[in-house]
Amino acid sequence: MGTEESCIAVAVGNPDNAEQLTRTAVDVARDRGGEVFVVGVVVTPQESPLALFTDEVITREFGGERRAVLDRAIEVASGTGVPVSGRLFVASSPARGVLHAVRERGCDGVVVGWEDRTRESAVLGSNVDRIVRRADCDVLVEKIGAVADGVEAVLLPVAESRHTKLAASVARAIAASNDARVDLLRVVESQSAESESAARDLLSETADHLAGVPVETEVRTGEVADEIVAASRSRDVTVLGATRTGAIRRRVVGSTPRAVGQRAEGTVIMAKKGDGSMLSRVFRL
Repeated sequence: MGTEESCIAVAVGNPDNAEQLTRTAVDVARDRGGEVFVVGVVVTPQESPLALFTDEVITREFGGERRAVLDRAIEVASGTGVPVSGRLFVASSPARGVLHAVRERGCDGVVVGWEDRTRESAVLGSNVDRIVRRADCDVLVEKIGAVADGVEAVLLPVAESRHTKLAASVARAIAASNDARVDLLRVVESQSAESESAARDLLSETADHLAGVPVETEVRTGEVADEIVAASRSRDVTVLGATRTGAIRRRVVGSTPRAVGQRAEGTVIMAKKGDGSMLSRVFRL
């Protein structure tokens, strides 16, 4: 996500998570001196008779429920000091609508909610999978846990991933907005002086991206997902960067973030860095 004229989109549709997703978008946009663009999608399948109408007619006559959620999200963002606007889009699927909105507005980041999987091959939910794979911009996928009074600690597991810097910036934004600290965690599979030293070096490097917020660091030994889930129990929010993996159907996020998101009880945000390259979307995460 850029630092100048940054636009953070947030896709809202489910009234149960729209407000929290919007707050996350506000935190990230504020950290970058940017604005929030709230996106709602009115779905009209191609075979639907509604496809005969113009988008303007569809949103006016059939977008009432989506409009209410959109307006509420805009209201949540208003008064935060972060510029906010919003719009309903018409598309044949939620993913198509969000992708079109992000590209049309030139957003450099988008916040979406983690869906229940709608088919066996889906990792985060079919629409979210599609957005993560195809968006040129950074994508933050948030699974909302138990609602807390506030955020005191943000857990940031650190991996050797090109997405770690983005995850660190998101963790910093949330912590700064809530006067919270960031707890850095590195999990190693076996304990040795060499692995401990390498882990500390990686934690120190990541801490350099967290200027302005309190930071604590910890190295644990064990299975990565297990240790992260255990650590997340005493933190309000966990932010993870996507990780690479060899299995094609898991390339969207990586096996560790997926496992943590499924098992952790608190709020989990998966951060996937975008670079706008078609080749990168074909050959790498």
